[in-house]
Amino acid sequence: MDHIVIGSGPAGVATATALLARGQSVTMLDGGQVLEPSRAAARDRLAARASVEWTEPDRKDWQAAQSGGASGQVRRFGSDFAMEPASGTFAEGQERFLLRASLAVGGLSNLWGAAVLPYADLDMAGWPINGSDLRPHYRAVADFLPMSGRQDDLANLFQVLPMAGFAPLPPSPQAEQLMARFAHKSARLTAMGLTAGQARQAVAPDCRQCGQCLHGCPWGLIWSAEKQVAQLKANPCFTHRPGALVIGFAEDADGITLHLASGESLRGARAYLAAGVLGTARILLSSLPALPALTVKDSAHGFLPALHRWHSPRRPDRGRFHTLPQAFLELAAPDLSPHLIHSQLYSWNDHFERDLIARYGRRLPGSAPLWRALARRLIVSQIFLHSDHSARARLTLTVDGRLKADVQHNRATAPLFASAVRRIGSGLKLAGLTPLPFVAHLNPAGSSFHAGASLPMGGTADGPSSDLLGRPLGMSRLHITDASVLPAIPATTITLAVMANAHRIGSLVP
Repeated sequence: MDHIVIGSGPAGVATATALLARGQSVTMLDGGQVLEPSRAAARDRLAARASVEWTEPDRKDWQAAQSGGASGQVRRFGSDFAMEPASGTFAEGQERFLLRASLAVGGLSNLWGAAVLPYADLDMAGWPINGSDLRPHYRAVADFLPMSGRQDDLANLFQVLPMAGFAPLPPSPQAEQLMARFAHKSARLTAMGLTAGQARQAVAPDCRQCGQCLHGCPWGLIWSAEKQVAQLKANPCFTHRPGALVIGFAEDADGITLHLASGESLRGARAYLAAGVLGTARILLSSLPALPALTVKDSAHGFLPALHRWHSPRRPDRGRFHTLPQAFLELAAPDLSPHLIHSQLYSWNDHFERDLIARYGRRLPGSAPLWRALARRLIVSQIFLHSDHSARARLTLTVDGRLKADVQHNRATAPLFASAVRRIGSGLKLAGLTPLPFVAHLNPAGSSFHAGASLPMGGTADGPSSDLLGRPLGMSRLHITDASVLPAIPATTITLAVMANAHRIGSLVP
């Protein structure tokens, strides 16, 4: 009987890759959503020419297609294919929890910002596994996940995956000056508990620097799990069944039976649940009547804008550049938190200009040129907090099979975010920026898409858990390999660590 992987997102492909490396037969099931042919054709028309040949209308048309989606939806390539709307997952009135599910091949990795970091040892204190347990699996994932980065001060915090042998993406002109200023002030930043370094991204080394990253790379150079699915299809032991949507399961001593939305049942030796935090919760709650609820931990996040004070040699919206995170700034402040506070710094992108004009332009008619000029000096810090300081959401199943999310806010979130804004803002001042704390803001629960820990490995005193192989509630044939089994959600990026843990489980199952 096959090993059956449910989900084709980052955790699913990492699990399948590990199983296939052991000579196992793997069947992968997923919702099967893909980019519509009309949008794929628009993408391919743009990719057929070098970006220097694009006209301004070409760029505007490509960017305009990203707007117009439902509230809370994230688009790429002008399509909603990769994210289920709130109404597809949640019962009516639950839109205030902004985490979303995906039924796409590749899952939510079709939409992500491609930032990658391993977890720091200090954020894994008390876990049943540590960085050494994940080290070989980070390396195994890096064999198929393209990774950009360079050796810098961040290596002191993230020793488990040094950047030796990797090449960085060229930083934007603003980011190049910012990184030079961080390097010049390195000692003072360290004394403040801050560590700066160039961002690490899951991007192919031949990035075209066209500036369209947040709208969808026309050449597909930003990694998505769909690319690994395509690679796995070359293995004769791998079968992909798109459109096979799992709605429940039942295990016995000899195997596990999966029930599909089509009415079909599928039998396997073991199943690996990697459907994403919401998809996994839905399947578990519908299959296990004795499990009344699951509590998902969130990593709160918000934004701190800043204006740079230096003169730029050229406008940041012209020439070659990428719009993914340019730098990481980590805050280790034991007086605030025993965990890292993570910040990702973004230099110019067209969202800055559009958002400023939409927010303030109507208040001051004729002020659009002012906001466009300010946008060209804007650098935005996206700040993340550990799940210990963030909201949780209690998930239950409604009679129509959708989820209900009751958000449980954390009193520590707002004060800690305010403290992080002050500390990180001080570091930005050293680098020649003027922070704008009066417009810093926290985003709603679930909006960071860094969530999980609903069935933490190693046990918990206040809810269901799983063992070190992701088996929940004493089960023997079902393994959960997505973020649901993380013991907590550190502030740093989530995808790489989830993939490493999924690869670990796939490598160790009997």
